[in-house]
Amino acid sequence: MSNHDSIDRTEVKHMSKEAKQDLNADIITGEPGSHPLGTGIGGVGGAAAGAAIGTMAGPLGTLIGGAIGAIVGGGAGHAAAEAIDPTHEEAYWRAEHANANYYKEGYDFDRDLHPAYAVGYANRANYPVDARFEDHESELERSWHEVKGESRMEWNDARRASRDAWNRVS
Repeated sequence: MSNHDSIDRTEVKHMSKEAKQDLNADIITGEPGSHPLGTGIGGVGGAAAGAAIGTMAGPLGTLIGGAIGAIVGGGAGHAAAEAIDPTHEEAYWRAEHANANYYKEGYDFDRDLHPAYAVGYANRANYPVDARFEDHESELERSWHEVKGESRMEWNDARRASRDAWNRVS
């Protein structure tokens, strides 16, 4: 581990080729790179452009694309100063998810947990910096139902992962 965020670069280096491509990980260091969708967008349109590009990957792609667009476009107020890097967050949670007290044997990161984490980290920039997860939980639950896809988790389980991701980027 090389820095404060506890991403295990060794684990990233040993991921499948597809997983590394999703992270845009450096092949030597394992460092997650800039997201290819967000790189060429520029400052025009920001979150809207990111969301539009993400739409090609379905509802979860739209949610994450909006977060990428907020980074590239500088955000439109709220928690823009706290904008997150979805690629970095995905790599962190991919490495750490099995250590969470809500992890259940048999959960698959991509299918079950990643959508839950994404609801927390990708929605965070939509709220004021001092916003609390609990104050916006009903909206976040709606987001969960929009992006959960094939996840086998119900909101009561997914909310814990979403809250962890929200708090990590807060």
